[in-house]
Amino acid sequence: MNVDVTPLPGIGVRKDFAIRGGRRVGVISHRDGNLELIVSEADDPDTTVASLALTADEAATLGNLLGTPQLVAQLSEEHKDLPGINTRQLPVTEGSPFDGRTLGETELRSRSRVSVVAVMRAGQIQPAPEPGFTLTGGDMLVAVGTKDGLDTAARILAKG
Repeated sequence: MNVDVTPLPGIGVRKDFAIRGGRRVGVISHRDGNLELIVSEADDPDTTVASLALTADEAATLGNLLGTPQLVAQLSEEHKDLPGINTRQLPVTEGSPFDGRTLGETELRSRSRVSVVAVMRAGQIQPAPEPGFTLTGGDMLVAVGTKDGLDTAARILAKG
């Protein structure tokens, strides 16, 4: 899918793409740091029919909602022929014992036999995070393991 990037002099940058039906969906990153989710008219990509101002946290949450399920679905498809292996999203909530601590400090791999293959943060994917990767409330870990291992990993992230 092609993303068009359009400089908006004095405003910021518009990034958008065409969806089925001819509309364009995108984001305007304003020079002042504000973000705006936009949807265009079907027959006129320069006319916006919907606009929604988002804070950085709201944009990050939306990115996680949209991006992580795709990654999980792709990973699940890739190992569908491996019985007993599952992929799951594991949230790091604000106030989690591991909010602000490193992935290595969770000891997820040794305590649950689960591998964290990616972390989704602010709409960005960090593939294969190393043990020194610092977790933040709002992160979504993408983990691979057995059902029991993934259940254990979820409990560890929630309770320590």
